[in-house]
Amino acid sequence: MKFSSHIPFFKRGDIGGITYIVTNNVINYLIVIATLSGVLEWPDEIVYGKVIPGMSIGLGLSCLYYVYMAMNLAKKDGRNDVTALPSGVSTPAMFVILYGVIMPLNYSLKDPQLTWSAAVAACFIGGGVEFCGGFIGPWMKRHIPRAALLGTVAGIGFIWMATQGLFDIFSDPIIGLPIFIIAMVGLFGGYLFPKRIPPLVVSVLGGIIYAYCLGRTKIDFTGIGFYFPNPANTIQNLVNGFAVVAPYLTIIIPIEIYNFVETMDNVEAANAAGDNYSVREAQFADGICTMISAIFGGVVPNTVWLGHAGLKKADAGIGYSAISGIILACSGIFGLFTFLSEMVPPAICGITYLWCAVIMVAQAFRVCKRKHFAAVVVAMIPPVADFLFTQVSGAMGVSNIWTEVTASGVNGYNPEVSKMLIDSGVMWHGIPEVKAGAIIIGIIVGTMTACIIDRDLNRAAITMLFAAGLSIFGFIHSAALGFYPNSEFFKAYIISAILLYILHLGSKKSWLCKQENFDYV
Repeated sequence: MKFSSHIPFFKRGDIGGITYIVTNNVINYLIVIATLSGVLEWPDEIVYGKVIPGMSIGLGLSCLYYVYMAMNLAKKDGRNDVTALPSGVSTPAMFVILYGVIMPLNYSLKDPQLTWSAAVAACFIGGGVEFCGGFIGPWMKRHIPRAALLGTVAGIGFIWMATQGLFDIFSDPIIGLPIFIIAMVGLFGGYLFPKRIPPLVVSVLGGIIYAYCLGRTKIDFTGIGFYFPNPANTIQNLVNGFAVVAPYLTIIIPIEIYNFVETMDNVEAANAAGDNYSVREAQFADGICTMISAIFGGVVPNTVWLGHAGLKKADAGIGYSAISGIILACSGIFGLFTFLSEMVPPAICGITYLWCAVIMVAQAFRVCKRKHFAAVVVAMIPPVADFLFTQVSGAMGVSNIWTEVTASGVNGYNPEVSKMLIDSGVMWHGIPEVKAGAIIIGIIVGTMTACIIDRDLNRAAITMLFAAGLSIFGFIHSAALGFYPNSEFFKAYIISAILLYILHLGSKKSWLCKQENFDYV
């Protein structure tokens, strides 16, 4: 690769960039490993031989492509201070794919190989959706309130990530609490150790040493080797997985929509910081690299990360992205994550869960208008149904004799089991219905709430018509895609749309009055 004379390949600020990209991506990798190996008990042949190398190849390519974009920008602008876009595993998408797609599939199929095939297909489809974001992203950003998108993702972060993170910390308090406190001092208190060393780095490295000294972890080099997956075999599994993963499109598509909107926002933030990158090109790159990752066995999409402004302020250039990509790619291909997974205690992953979740929730409220806070909260609720359904299913065990598909396509427990749950005090009414397509439902109810707050009842009515269209074809409230003209949800959304339009007419004809200076808080 020939580097432009306008931009140095490596600067002192790139050291911080490498630390940021490698450390945070490694934590994400360890979360994937802990879930697939520890919770779902997938064999090492799949986890370390296919999933991790595939993710690493895709991520390495995206880091290198962002170097290429930075070099082109430097040539175009005649500058030597361009900072490459930060790339990494999409943390929100990772949790949704792991817990919303892979985990229920694993429990129902009871076949890690087939479940992996479906997960690869889901990742490939997700890459295609990300790629399409380059065409439809600007339109969606104009028409979907940020409160609806960010609120739904904040709900995912809070219910899946924050809870898991804090519970992991307290599952082993001797290890977890000291590590947690040191990390919190830096992450939320803003303190630094001498030489401006971040407490998070101290908590991670010190936590590993601390856990090893207490005998909680071990050093094991036996898994290190050469793991380069055969794409020809993966493509055949990918084709087989498409049929299996079809019912989960209602989960995959909306989280990938969030993913490409996140890419759009983060690239625009980079533009605001002084590096005028093409949003469309970055979305195309994310989509293509995610599809390549899937072809090699990966199951989690890539995205442009937050943090470009901070990296630029720290004087990072392009070298951090290239070196980080090579480190991560080589770590996956040569099995270094087998060593790291034995060395890093779960509490460290738990801190990352909690930190990312807090940032996601805080960002939803920080960047949205104050009057839209209600829309953020409403959009956060539907992902809770997905969480509750998964937890109850896991506790009871998934069995075909216990479940039924209703006329509207909802996949729930049969009446006897449902009655038993309700009689036992379990909050179950409406859970299966909202669980199906929870992310899209969150965006819909958040959008409707934002429109009502803005006193745009006509647009709220259109949102309900859109929801009716989604429900009749099974994108929401249904176990699988299909045609459900008798669905109660379809009828309810049509009634709601008519009601909102009548109220809209009332507001124009003055029989529905608007209060001046109204504040719902």
